[in-house]
Amino acid sequence: MNYTTDFKVLVTRPEKQAENLCFLLEQIGAKPVKMPVLKIVAVEPIAKIREALSDIQQYQWLIFVSANAVNFALSANNGKIPNLLGSKIIAIGQATASALKNVGIDVDLVPKQGFNSEAVLALPELQQFNGVACLIVRGQGGRELLRETLEERGARVEYLEVYRRMLPKVDTNPVYNLLDKKELDVVTITSVEALNNLLKILGSKKLQLFSIPLVVISERIGKMAAELGFKQIIISQQPTDTALVEAIQKGRRSVRSN
Repeated sequence: MNYTTDFKVLVTRPEKQAENLCFLLEQIGAKPVKMPVLKIVAVEPIAKIREALSDIQQYQWLIFVSANAVNFALSANNGKIPNLLGSKIIAIGQATASALKNVGIDVDLVPKQGFNSEAVLALPELQQFNGVACLIVRGQGGRELLRETLEERGARVEYLEVYRRMLPKVDTNPVYNLLDKKELDVVTITSVEALNNLLKILGSKKLQLFSIPLVVISERIGKMAAELGFKQIIISQQPTDTALVEAIQKGRRSVRSN
């Protein structure tokens, strides 16, 4: 289904990660409205990450939680993750697996369904982990479910945090104007933190968001959005840009045709 360019979609991905989604939206004739609500930056000092990566052979399992985890780990260590021969690699989601494969790192396990901690914990290979050493490569903060559950199963689990999320400074005026004119058709959100940041950035204007279709990438984000007051929530089948666009197409507001 193609739209005219007056069909406007709020894209809230970090600036450097929004290009492909915006391109796909333009391909269906929609107008992407970019307002990044997260900024992803490297954790300092870089030397600490390098030191951890140089000693990575002590872990039997490495779990990369996102493509950002892969890319920032590589960036901190001159594009390489050495000493992986004795470790098995788990990627949470196909985008993470692709980021690893693109740099020549073989991935041992990727959940076939789901792209979160629950999906990883359901893998048969992770049910008995007594005495196993695991390293979770991730950003600062986030959920503790993966670590806590693996420790309950007997694993020794440590974190390597390679990036952090920040609240960016953005120009809100274009979005304010669209909200006032009721010309914003769909809002996209890809994490709970992004959802909270969006509401924080828009301040009192956030109330105008709640009647606009919201496209999210998981049941967990959808539940949070409903609790916050969003009325029309569409859950993408996958966290990919293609799946987001498919969900966005389902979310076109019917108000204009009434």
